[in-house]
Amino acid sequence: MSAPEIDRLIELLAKLPGLGPRSARRVALHLIKRPAQLMTPLADALAATAEAISPCQICGNVDTSDPCRICANPERDASAICVVEDVADLWALERTGVHRGRYHVLGGTLSALDGVNPEDLNIGKLVDRAKETAVLEVILATNATVAGQTTAHYIVERLASAGVKVSRLAHGVPVGGELNYLDDGTLTAAMKSRRPL
Repeated sequence: MSAPEIDRLIELLAKLPGLGPRSARRVALHLIKRPAQLMTPLADALAATAEAISPCQICGNVDTSDPCRICANPERDASAICVVEDVADLWALERTGVHRGRYHVLGGTLSALDGVNPEDLNIGKLVDRAKETAVLEVILATNATVAGQTTAHYIVERLASAGVKVSRLAHGVPVGGELNYLDDGTLTAAMKSRRPL
């Protein structure tokens, strides 16, 4: 019943995370009602971003410069590389401000079921970077999933000859969490990762 352009807009919006067909229709209608304030600036921003972004050849982050701003920043600690599965994970860690080193984006996790092999990920470049003299520690920040754990174990094996310290993010009880609401896997990880006070 609507124009093909509107149907296409709704179809594309529905592909975004967190938006189904109904939510996409609501967003499309909101944009259509405010073309000068929202739709045109959004279209311009999308076009400009699509034109300007590219992956960093060093770490795999996305930015408008190559190398990215993190890799090019001389104030970042070059001795520590934090390994993440995806750019979204890098952005989450950057929001906290807790890691002042460099990053390495794998581009996913190993998965035999999905046909994702080591050569499909950015692991070879990580091994090369870890062998650089400035690198002292590689921090594995993969997710606490089966695929994340498998990928982390594989990376540990690959880094064995690099002569760097390899550490992993702690897993367990979240800040503000109550024990009786946690699943068995989280409680088990918390007990195994306990440390002295």
